Amino acid sequence: MAKSTPAAEAEEAAALRRRLRRLVAAVTAGGAGGETFEEAASALAALWDVELGRRKDGAGAERGPAEAAVPVHFLCPISSEIMRDPVVLASGQTYDRRFIQEWLSAGNRTCPHTQQVLSNTILIPNHLVRSMISQWCTENGITLSPLENQEEDLVTNNERKAFSELFDRISASSNLSVKRQAIKDFRLLTKCNSSFRALIGEKPDSISQMISAVSNAELESNAEVLEDTVTTILNLSIHESNKKIIGDDPKTIAFLVSALRLGTMEARSNAAAAIFSLSALDSNKEKIGQSGAMRPLIDLLEHGILTAKKDAASAIFSLCKLHENKSRATKSGVIDVMLKAISNESLVDESLAILALLSSDHETVEEIGETGGVTCMLRIIRDDQCKRNKENAVAVLFSICMYDRTKLREIIDDENLNGSLAWLAQNGTSRARRKSTGILDKLKRTIHSTHYSC
Repeated sequence: MAKSTPAAEAEEAAALRRRLRRLVAAVTAGGAGGETFEEAASALAALWDVELGRRKDGAGAERGPAEAAVPVHFLCPISSEIMRDPVVLASGQTYDRRFIQEWLSAGNRTCPHTQQVLSNTILIPNHLVRSMISQWCTENGITLSPLENQEEDLVTNNERKAFSELFDRISASSNLSVKRQAIKDFRLLTKCNSSFRALIGEKPDSISQMISAVSNAELESNAEVLEDTVTTILNLSIHESNKKIIGDDPKTIAFLVSALRLGTMEARSNAAAAIFSLSALDSNKEKIGQSGAMRPLIDLLEHGILTAKKDAASAIFSLCKLHENKSRATKSGVIDVMLKAISNESLVDESLAILALLSSDHETVEEIGETGGVTCMLRIIRDDQCKRNKENAVAVLFSICMYDRTKLREIIDDENLNGSLAWLAQNGTSRARRKSTGILDKLKRTIHSTHYSC
């Protein structure tokens, strides 16, 4: 058989590339079955053979494993490097996320390869190509750094430049309208761009600078500026490594507590959400508890709109995982607010979860018992259809039984009438069965003791 000419090999390689492009596009668009994946793998293998053949002929000897030619579809068109995180642009072209994100962040709205104007800047993961790259790297002994270790590396120079320019406008500009717009821009960028959130690690004092900038009397009274600043802090707190930076900042927690007290409903809701996010760290739980945040959180829980109430409940629950904050919550009136919410059938799940968490504190249990908690918990055990709510209610009731013997008679009377605890001891969750059995044993001992003394 005659040996293929270089021109014929080049034509074959080009045809294979076009075929592979169509197959990858079909998979990316969705609806492609296993046959399409196999066909794409076959086309890629054929292209690889052609490319290797051309390189062998050109070099005069076959390359070793370490020098295996990288298939061109594994290389980012921008960087010419193997793609770590291949994504598809609206044009259908695949790029490495890091480099196409830098291109887009610079303000470009065209495809670098085709120059096509983009209908959107959404990046869709190309799982097929990523899987093929992974398989090829394994076969050729090539190790790529894992994606989870590249978070900081994904910050581009253009993003650093944009970050610095924004903060110059926020902190240095004397024009208030420029400051307002810069804060709004920062809010949007931290919402959409994870790299922007990561940049706080490089400039940890930037949050204090932003808060200082909005402390101007005119800006401080501007509800929109307050909302934008609070929401920016919330966006930044989502990034795990920022939680400690923000918690350690001398101004941020006090600023969030002030927003909880004085802001619009949106600002208060987002401040509660930011506190919830930051409270993932125990060190932040302590600082937030000491800052006086509990009272305004409980006030929001009582009087806010539904989404704000949920944000406040989440923050209170997380903060109360620290023992010292349980007492702070009780002293700030959380028990009365929780029991009212349950009675009004509002936030029942969240309220019961908080009460169950607080019921390990003796002082809290006494207050629950004194404010109608026994009747409320018995009603939940009897009537609520949610197993988790029954479990939390019986956990609270168990603590009341252990700490306050004066409430046992009410529980005995209800059990004689309804048998709710006996039913739960057989049909509840594992924890609910244990707590119910514990209460029933306590009731039996109390009845026996009463009869014996008589």
